[in-house]
Amino acid sequence: MKITFYGVRGSIPVANKQMMKYGGNTSCVYVQLSDGGHIIFDAGTGIRRLGKELASSNEPIHLLLSHNHWDHVMGYPFFQPIYQKDREIHIYSSQPNSHGQLCTLLDQMDGAHFPITAEQLPSKSRCVLSDIDDELRDSGFTIQRRLLNHPGGGNAYKIIDDGATCAYITDNELDISAKRSANYDKWVEFCSGVDVLIHDAQYRDDEFPSKKGWGHSGISTVRQLALDAEVRELFLFHHDPDRTDAEMDQLFQQTRTFFLEKNQEIQGVCAVEGMSVQVDKDNITFITN
Repeated sequence: MKITFYGVRGSIPVANKQMMKYGGNTSCVYVQLSDGGHIIFDAGTGIRRLGKELASSNEPIHLLLSHNHWDHVMGYPFFQPIYQKDREIHIYSSQPNSHGQLCTLLDQMDGAHFPITAEQLPSKSRCVLSDIDDELRDSGFTIQRRLLNHPGGGNAYKIIDDGATCAYITDNELDISAKRSANYDKWVEFCSGVDVLIHDAQYRDDEFPSKKGWGHSGISTVRQLALDAEVRELFLFHHDPDRTDAEMDQLFQQTRTFFLEKNQEIQGVCAVEGMSVQVDKDNITFITN
């Protein structure tokens, strides 16, 4: 599988010259499967650029939402494939029954909050209400889910494709007591041995106490999770909207030092908008775009 980051920022998009290196778009991660299939995690503002690239084909798209907060759905009305006639877009909402036949992505296109309604779209967008495991059983890849610790709920996902594994866990609050927490132990189990772990790491340790209960994680706890779960590579994700490039560089160096001191081969990468990585069962290769 090939993983590309199209949006790595959390809470709200930012446009600031001090934040250009890591990017200002909100959550959107694209996974191109080994058979060429399209998986998208979340529809933040980063999905706009992705949509321009995917519009050159007419293949089905599977869009998996972690949850329905605005920074994870606000880019969907600007996603070019939804304006392609008969383009199949299968949306897996974290809470599909909360809006009947629609999910938040389509609800925001109501004619009042956006000039075009969901009913006017020429594409075949559908919000999948059945169990995701049943829906994708014959798709050639496997998806596993786990409930997030985040206000309003949501889902983490683990994708297994041709022997390669990726866990996408954003807007998730890991218990700061770490190993004393049964909840933490379950996350270690869920992430155990994955090739790539993409995890919310919005707060520094000095920021976390005042943000506890907001549904995001402290960076040091995410590092420890990667260590305990023995993952091959960690991508820190959902960067705070006030975090500058200089601060992100510092966090990256601190993370790399942490793993070096533990004699680990994990780099601990701060996800950068536009970054791509090829993940095979034997190798992880960073791709220069």
